[in-house]
Amino acid sequence: MLNSISPKLFVLLTVALTLLVPKTVFAHGGVAFDEDLCVINVNFMQAHFTVFQPETRQNDEFCEDIPDVTNSVFVMEYLHELLFEMNVDFRIVRDVNNAGQYAAWEDIQAIDDLEAATVYYQPPTIESGGYFRASYAFEEKGTYIGVVTADHPTEDRNYNAVFYFQVGGRDWGTLPIFVALLLLVQGGYWYTSGGYAKFKAKRKASRLEA
Repeated sequence: MLNSISPKLFVLLTVALTLLVPKTVFAHGGVAFDEDLCVINVNFMQAHFTVFQPETRQNDEFCEDIPDVTNSVFVMEYLHELLFEMNVDFRIVRDVNNAGQYAAWEDIQAIDDLEAATVYYQPPTIESGGYFRASYAFEEKGTYIGVVTADHPTEDRNYNAVFYFQVGGRDWGTLPIFVALLLLVQGGYWYTSGGYAKFKAKRKASRLEA
């Protein structure tokens, strides 16, 4: 079967499989990266976002992939002056609807029982010093969604930031399957383009010389 497929077709298949790899593997949901720092967007306002696990990882900083099921400290450093005046609350929700990396505020609203899905909630507080801190001891590995809500200090409106993260190890999803398919395609191209025949001839020549 492999001999009936042209090398050009294998190249096209390789490109197609590469394009089909889910973008969620590489995306970062509501958290972006700026010079190796995690940045969370609360509407038009930004904050540096960092997670620490002092009991197991000392001063190591994490963003979306939190390695251990243990006490975790969430820190936001406000980068917009308006946040200094706003009541900000923080909620951690189990990703019960499998929203994944593209989790948005609409996904939070779609949860039937938000309170039941919530594992941690810190009530609104004004942090005039510019640092918001929250601490939660995770009890099980899994995927979660963080929700930050900031209330405008003078107007009747609020802003939300929603970001997906994983606790207890990275979930590679379907990536291993696509890697295996890519390797299969590349191997097939090597075979049909004469790579195997050349390898076999070279091996035979080496035996004769010996």
